[in-house]
Amino acid sequence: MRAHHLLMAGLLTLAAGTAALAEPYAGGAVVETKTAQGTILTDAHGMTLYTFDKDTDGVSACYGACATKWPPLVATKTDKADGDYKPIARKDGTMQWSHDGKPLYLWQMDKKPGDVTGDGVGGVWHTAKE
Repeated sequence: MRAHHLLMAGLLTLAAGTAALAEPYAGGAVVETKTAQGTILTDAHGMTLYTFDKDTDGVSACYGACATKWPPLVATKTDKADGDYKPIARKDGTMQWSHDGKPLYLWQMDKKPGDVTGDGVGGVWHTAKE
């Protein structure tokens, strides 16, 4: 329990200035962070999560070089659904978190919490929002 409180204190400190509230989901893998731009989804380290227009409901279309640039938000086979957050199986046998059926990704060019440099890339990548 102490580790959870320390994690949450760190997330709130990290998000200070951009977030009024940060609430964890998906076993702590996803955090809904309120910002001036609305509620966005981040990973447990405050890094922005993204969705990909070429994905279909619960199915990732991002593999190979795509997954190198846009790493999937990793889930484990033992992770359980948490409301709108569900682990999905990838065709390579790994697991990935999804929100409302949309697989979630990080972006290799985001270097620090709060970066959103992946929003709009190629017209098909978007900041994941609640």
